[in-house]
Amino acid sequence: MTIRLSDLGKAVLDTEYAVRGPIVARAAELEKQGHEIIYCNIGNPQSLGQKALTWNRQLLALCEYPELMERAPGAFPPDAIETAKAILSGTKHGLGAYSESRGVRYIREAVAEFILERDHIGVDPDAIFLTDGASKGVQTILRLLIGKPSDGIMVPIPQYPLYSATITLYEGRMVPYFLDEANGWKLSRPMLEASLAQAKAEGTAVKAICVINPGNPTGAVLDEANIAMIIEFAQAHGLSILADEVYQENIYLAGDEFTSFAKVLHQLEAKDVSLFSFHSCSKGFLGECGVRGGYFEYRNVPDDVAAQILKLQSVSLCANLAGQAATYAMVRPPKPGMPSHAQYATERRAILDTLKQRAVLLAEGLNRVEGISCNVIAGAMYAFPSIVLPPGRTDFDYALALLEQTGICVVPGSGFGQAAGTAHFRTTILPPTEKIQKVVDALGEFHRNYR
Repeated sequence: MTIRLSDLGKAVLDTEYAVRGPIVARAAELEKQGHEIIYCNIGNPQSLGQKALTWNRQLLALCEYPELMERAPGAFPPDAIETAKAILSGTKHGLGAYSESRGVRYIREAVAEFILERDHIGVDPDAIFLTDGASKGVQTILRLLIGKPSDGIMVPIPQYPLYSATITLYEGRMVPYFLDEANGWKLSRPMLEASLAQAKAEGTAVKAICVINPGNPTGAVLDEANIAMIIEFAQAHGLSILADEVYQENIYLAGDEFTSFAKVLHQLEAKDVSLFSFHSCSKGFLGECGVRGGYFEYRNVPDDVAAQILKLQSVSLCANLAGQAATYAMVRPPKPGMPSHAQYATERRAILDTLKQRAVLLAEGLNRVEGISCNVIAGAMYAFPSIVLPPGRTDFDYALALLEQTGICVVPGSGFGQAAGTAHFRTTILPPTEKIQKVVDALGEFHRNYR
């Protein structure tokens, strides 16, 4: 007898991931029928025309096929060749062999230097794990923390569905805390306290709080005071912190800047708070989603717990080596004075400037439509506008109708969580600028007719 749906575990059946849910499945069907689809559902830059950075691809090509250094040396700048040689020397056996479970030490040391230069704090390379994208790191730490069905993890609402899906799969409880849409999606201590108190009243043993900064799907950027408040909250209640910081390069507003949780944790001398920080080369301005590279760093974790993290990571042997090399490219770009620096800086600036322009174009365009309200997109790659719907209609109905009538694929806000009585959708700012304008125009016409 073949396997049946009833043979599967409840946790698997209950797991949902809205970013690639039924709306996207329908979009794929329409595309097969010849319809033009503008995919605004997922942060996948290169699928929407963003070119890979030359530096990244040169390093990957040379590391994957070292013979190019001899066969076509003139095709690559000398700093790319020397860097690829250093990476390969660090791996000892090339990209086709396993590394140690934490990842190639040479690359982890480069990550440590990156954090040191960013935050001016000490870093232990053995507290850094290279992962197959940030998602695998998040899953590892959630697996570590969730031990029984009553264990809970505080998650922002709206949130990225990786968190709700993984917590469900690991049979824990998601403890929602609501971001303040009227205040630029910031967090407040009273809202955190209320969420925690309700969870405890329901018998939930809350283990940690997740924070996404810059925000997905909100596009908000937390300031240092807000980060300090979160750390003090975690300290007061004995919670660990999961800091999802994969969009730290994507900051668009003058006066805003990325501040890491690690830096503020160090400043507060909060040695009794365990912190897990995540970064990825899939996001930011690199957009290497298919390469699957990233890392997490932990702080204030006892040795016996750290040994369990290593054990969990060892089950998968190691992260893929191409992703590890791409992570090196992210944390060790060409420095001023190196042959590749000028081209790298130009490509980086062009991507970030374009994203900033699209962020403004999208938010301002949506706010001109009666019945749609969109906060300023301060960072990351997304907007989460609120929408006024006719009675009896849901945001899922809205997103499906939008797809069918315009070819624009967005994700219903219910897939990310939203305050009761509100409706939203998430869209990226990644389509080419001319298509962003098309999205704004088509959304406006669609919304006016839909209402």
